[in-house]
Amino acid sequence: MKLFFATDIHGSDICWMKFLNAGKFYGVDVLILGGDMTGKAIVPIIAQGGKKYRMVLLEQAFDAADEAELNDLIKRVRSRGYYPYITNPDEIKELEKTPEKVHDIFHAEVLKIARQWMEIADKKLDGTDMKIYCSPGNDDMFEVDALIRASKRVVLAEGEVVSLDGVHELISSGWSNRTPWQTHREEDEDQLQVRYEAMIARLKNPRGAIFNIHVPPHKSNLDEAPELDENLRPKMAGQALKPVGSTALRKMIETHQPLLGLHGHIHEGRGTSRIGRTLCINPGSMYEQGTLLGAIVTLEKDKIRDYVLTSG
Repeated sequence: MKLFFATDIHGSDICWMKFLNAGKFYGVDVLILGGDMTGKAIVPIIAQGGKKYRMVLLEQAFDAADEAELNDLIKRVRSRGYYPYITNPDEIKELEKTPEKVHDIFHAEVLKIARQWMEIADKKLDGTDMKIYCSPGNDDMFEVDALIRASKRVVLAEGEVVSLDGVHELISSGWSNRTPWQTHREEDEDQLQVRYEAMIARLKNPRGAIFNIHVPPHKSNLDEAPELDENLRPKMAGQALKPVGSTALRKMIETHQPLLGLHGHIHEGRGTSRIGRTLCINPGSMYEQGTLLGAIVTLEKDKIRDYVLTSG
């Protein structure tokens, strides 16, 4: 069995389309999407009068003089994983006074795009045997789950045990240990351990299993992130790194020695690591550049035949 794994695409339309095409392109049997599907922010595109619009994206101003150029602005924002919102100066002033309305707009845009993604997946993979196994990550709001559950081709794998080929079983969770950002799906290590043990107890053969767990195991070299100061700013210009992975997950991997661990969460943690016999992979993420990072893994009954990290 050959699988393709990618994670942390954070709302990038380009990365989503590349992911959907990866099954045919790489000749794999299964697509697995790690957590953090959705984007992080809205980018206002502000009417300037007539057909003119302006937006600021990553501190750079962009202008549109007609509908075609406006569509180009929208596409540019979506390719980077953000949500374009067409507005006007008067509404911007009002939103500055009512931040709760900004939250409502963001919430609606996230769910609108997630729903569109599921529709695209169902249409694109119709008539094939390809399925996508997905477990939303700590940055993904809970309402996304219902949209995935309604899809014909994208399987909500959170907390489930899935038999992929009659030999290899997949367990999945997008929950993480505590972060400074207080995101949607995070909890203490003892709670994570209970979550993992509940899935592992249902496995027929843990040593042949795949652990699709969003957060990497602690001190795996896949979990090193910039250390932050009290203002949540990187120390030493981001050069000071510290392990931030899950100790509970590391304990589970050391104890049960699954065949493969698939992880994400730390975008700069691209690489592989061995914990005993278990191969752990974090393909990393470059969603803002429209680059889909991933991993192709070929599995035999009791071993990993080969694997390769991909970029495209």
